Amino acid sequence: MSPTPLERLPVAPLSLNKRTSLSSISSTDKSPLETPVETSGKIIQSESADDLAPQLDEKPRFTDLLFHRSSLQHADLNATATRRSVFDDPALAKHYWPTEKYENLQRFDPDARWTFREERAVVRKIDWRVMLWASISFSALNLDRGNLSQANTDNFLGDLGLTTNDYNLGNSIFRIAFLLAELPSQLVSKRLGPDRWIPMQMCLWSIVTLAQFWLTGRSSFLVCRALLGIIQGGFIPDLILYLSYFYTKTELPIRLAIFWMSSNICSIVASFLAYGVLHLRGQLGKAGWRWLFLIEGLITLAIGFATFFMMPPSPTQTRTWYRPNGWFTEREETIIVSRVLRDDPTKGDMHNREGLSIKRLWNAVCDYDLWPLYILGLMFGIPTSPPGTYLTLSLKSLGFGTFTTNLLTIPSTIFGIFTMMFATILSEAVNDRAHISMLEDIWALPFLIAIYCLSENPNQWLYYGLATALLSYPYTHPIQVGWCSRNSGAVASRTVNASLYNMFVQASSVISANIYRKDDAPRYRRGNRTLIAISCVNLLVLYPGTKLYYLWRNKQRDRVWGAMSPEEQEHYLETTKDIGNRRLNFRFAH
Repeated sequence: MSPTPLERLPVAPLSLNKRTSLSSISSTDKSPLETPVETSGKIIQSESADDLAPQLDEKPRFTDLLFHRSSLQHADLNATATRRSVFDDPALAKHYWPTEKYENLQRFDPDARWTFREERAVVRKIDWRVMLWASISFSALNLDRGNLSQANTDNFLGDLGLTTNDYNLGNSIFRIAFLLAELPSQLVSKRLGPDRWIPMQMCLWSIVTLAQFWLTGRSSFLVCRALLGIIQGGFIPDLILYLSYFYTKTELPIRLAIFWMSSNICSIVASFLAYGVLHLRGQLGKAGWRWLFLIEGLITLAIGFATFFMMPPSPTQTRTWYRPNGWFTEREETIIVSRVLRDDPTKGDMHNREGLSIKRLWNAVCDYDLWPLYILGLMFGIPTSPPGTYLTLSLKSLGFGTFTTNLLTIPSTIFGIFTMMFATILSEAVNDRAHISMLEDIWALPFLIAIYCLSENPNQWLYYGLATALLSYPYTHPIQVGWCSRNSGAVASRTVNASLYNMFVQASSVISANIYRKDDAPRYRRGNRTLIAISCVNLLVLYPGTKLYYLWRNKQRDRVWGAMSPEEQEHYLETTKDIGNRRLNFRFAH
């Protein structure tokens, strides 16, 4: 079916002269696809292109973003919201045109124009239709990942004859299986489509979760940990890839913050759920933690089954036998597809169910420009992970009861929602990722030192207050996931790089799971010294080093690109086999 004719306004290519056509496309933080064509700091545009809105390269004040002040709202909601892109210049457009296999090609219209009112309504509809269920799906993952900590409050280890070292081993096996499954899961998802693979994963891990009702000892515990890791591995990058089909690069980080915010909300709900379910201890002669696994497994199984019907393959594929009218009109589909490709043309270089070739897979793995982000993924979460994992065990050892302990975990989760959203919005407001991502370690370091300095038998409420303050840290993972996505520069690379980044994050969890040891209990002084040292390395070496690396790489490319004549640049774009961030005119975000 051909698209409904849209209101079109005449579009002329950008007025380019001498070396401004291509050589001026450079930035210290954005790719040329994100940066207006400039010369001497002035944007060059022809009068006939005045109907187009400027690209999103401005840096609004943080308070404006936070409170949605009128300074961010366009005065005329009926004005054209279509933003300039490479598709407005015929010389550049042909190098970024979507492939014929792109599933939304029939709705891509570079001449389409839409208003701010229409765009706002479309994004709101995407939020309610796509983002809401993605958050529910992610909550199902965290419901099953977090129930082990709640089970610990009900004598889980004692009932199965396990020690804290067995607990650490189980967590390590889970994380290793999780990280080993990341890349294979992404390859399966890219071939089948995330709309098929994600609900399949959810249903499979739900069955394993509820099967933990029948755990008998150490062996069955470790087997279930391994199975859960294998099945759940890859779920997060699968879901992020799916969301990238609907959102622009400036919208995605905020949605990822909401994404992880749903995890915190899920943790709060799970704590109340555990409070009630654990009271079933003794029913049918079974421990409360067994009922917890069974009930939460059934809940996530229901969500997984519903996900088969709530996750369409793409913006233009929402119509089906059980949804005959679809979610979007043809005009809305054109707006969604055109605005996403205008923002990032590389999203049109593959079909959403096109598998990766071995060559593209290998090229993505060997992309050394993403390696600094992998190292950050390995290190950034270590200082805060053990205190969070051991919070319920620590509170129990200090004398808090089973049900009180579950409720005491809620405040840090609530505070964490606000600090994470603050950091994510701030990152977009000041257009910086490296410095803002440091906030997690900056926050955690003084509280780690304070906990380390506590006496052997601290006041239980003093320890709880410090631990709660520590675990209220601004979680910067959403910022770094979006950072990795931006610096990948292509769908194929983004698919693999997201998996590799998350593999390093899971490897970080393996390291974290072995920092607090039984012979160091209950104060874990040796472990806390290690956490303090790692936090200092992150703050003094890794984040500043990553920032400097990307600044250096961008300056390198500026020199090479700027030394080429317009004809040489045009020839390069026509003949190069470089893709994504390997192109000379790509600039890394930092």
